[in-house]
Amino acid sequence: MEGIYDDFSERQNFMNARERWLAALRLEALDHLPFWPKLDGAIERYNQKNGNGMNIAQMHGYIGSDRHEGMDSCCRDKRRDTSLKVSEKGGQRVTEYITPAGTLFSADEYDEESVSWHPVKAPVANLEDVKIMTRWYKDCDAELDPEAKKGCVEMLKRADGGAVFATGIGESPLMFFVEWMAGVENAHYLLADHPEEVEELFFEIHRVLCKRAEITAEHCPADMIYLTENTSTRLISPAQYEKYCFKHLWDYGAAFERYDRNLVLHMCGHLKDLLPVLAKTKARAFEAFTAPPLGDCALSDGRAACPGKCLIGGTYAMLWLEDERTIIQFLEEEFAKLPHLRGIVVTSGGVMPPAADLQKIKKVADWVKNVKL
Repeated sequence: MEGIYDDFSERQNFMNARERWLAALRLEALDHLPFWPKLDGAIERYNQKNGNGMNIAQMHGYIGSDRHEGMDSCCRDKRRDTSLKVSEKGGQRVTEYITPAGTLFSADEYDEESVSWHPVKAPVANLEDVKIMTRWYKDCDAELDPEAKKGCVEMLKRADGGAVFATGIGESPLMFFVEWMAGVENAHYLLADHPEEVEELFFEIHRVLCKRAEITAEHCPADMIYLTENTSTRLISPAQYEKYCFKHLWDYGAAFERYDRNLVLHMCGHLKDLLPVLAKTKARAFEAFTAPPLGDCALSDGRAACPGKCLIGGTYAMLWLEDERTIIQFLEEEFAKLPHLRGIVVTSGGVMPPAADLQKIKKVADWVKNVKL
């Protein structure tokens, strides 16, 4: 890789963070590779416990990140005779799905170290629960929330190009069923034993997501619209992905395509066996594209199979606990395997480990910005 780097300090930094992200999403020319370390509440908590009082925004400023910020949805659900009730107490969050046919419960517990909620009880356990949840979704429709839209427009104006903004519409039915509604093992049993009833539930979830996609595509000013898929062949099979997820994602993608919007799929698991199908989706980018050994797809795998997609990731979480030179050497070797560096956004893959040193992250960020395109 000798000679492919020039002195970033002598080169004009002519794009702002938003412009740089948008160019990467479209595989267009840019001034330097975007760099986004995925910092969350856990790294903020860790640093503050150890005497560093910076919040996440200040950390990004110190590192020089190309910031990626969340934006609220412009959609709201409307219902007639069902409802959703969420209550929190003592580190436990209980969600009630209330219908005339019965009420289902799910529970999440708060983890102090990761500063996040984790599911401990799924709402769907058996066929009767599938039918109740289907009833709950049948009563649901999505509509535009004008006040939320106004707030999103104002947020984008205030940012002044300092960040790219992302919103989401949810998660496609199969992955949502596996992760949140029934749990991995039980979801597959229910789908195998009662395919018609589970597929009816999928149909109703998909109907709501299609409406959200249409509203979001037309009204939300976010630069990127996510489906938080968390796809992995350790959770579902390639055949299941093609039968369910691909067809559903195609419909959402069609809505975004009509408005020339940037659809992004967040997929943080094993993807190698899905790459030929993923190449056919209408998504412009795959986010949390995680390298081995944590994931199973290097950037070169993604570029070879999906030449028209932006790849957001390229590393893996544990790598960021290594020294600066090890991280840079890993990236050098990965970049050397690529035909070009268009459509690459360098990130930590998944969330940055809390113990990752901020000064080290900044040095790697400076190096990434100095890679000659």
